[in-house]
Amino acid sequence: MRIARFTTGDDPRFGLVQTEHGKDYLAVLNGDPLFMPVNPTGERIEIGDGVRLLAPVIPRSKVVGVGRNYADHAAEMGNDLPTSPLLFFKPNTSIIGPDDPIILPDFTSEVSYEAELAVVIGRLTKDVTPENAHKHILGYTVANDVTARDAQRTDDQWARAKGFDTSCPVGPWIVTDLATDELGVSSRVNGEPRQDGNTRDLVFDIAYLVSYISEAFTLLPGDLILTGTPAGVGPIVAGDRVECEVEGIGVLSNPVVRRGVTD
Repeated sequence: MRIARFTTGDDPRFGLVQTEHGKDYLAVLNGDPLFMPVNPTGERIEIGDGVRLLAPVIPRSKVVGVGRNYADHAAEMGNDLPTSPLLFFKPNTSIIGPDDPIILPDFTSEVSYEAELAVVIGRLTKDVTPENAHKHILGYTVANDVTARDAQRTDDQWARAKGFDTSCPVGPWIVTDLATDELGVSSRVNGEPRQDGNTRDLVFDIAYLVSYISEAFTLLPGDLILTGTPAGVGPIVAGDRVECEVEGIGVLSNPVVRRGVTD
């Protein structure tokens, strides 16, 4: 099941993405599927002109990132592998959706893309075991953990580097039924391939991450876990378009712009 959040110019709504005769449609839902059973209204809308896909979820609480969770990425950044998951936060104000612009902030001159598989939490999650972690997952989406590398190097904390506005594109939708043991994770900038990894190479798998994170703090419905990025990260500049793709989910595409400080 693919769950999208969208607008046709009015308030955001949710719909199930369905494909018929080579065209994608939205079967419109009543309410938010995070908090109520999936209940189609009977209305169907073709995805195309007049339909804008939004970030499929706006976390009510937090985005939890996992750093250096692919050995090849840790190596390319000159870092050792962590002995336990390396966690950081991105605020919900960092979230944007498909085709929304990544706005490069004035404080940085070195911003990177990071394609990632993101976990969408579906229910209150605290102190769960790895064996029961799957019961707390609504589904999965694609994320881009946009990072200000210069700020990451100079700041003692990663809050500014990882958490600035528009630094967490997610989408295009949530896929609820997905085996995640062996999925391709890739990225392209202006159509040129940059990353080509696979979730089989995760240092800490998804079940372990959900369990480990829930020991420290409660996860709420709609919270996101970004599971890490493979090797091949690099810079983006104004005028670029970056695409992140996870096998079995789809492509998340965003333009890059820069805006200076305003009064």
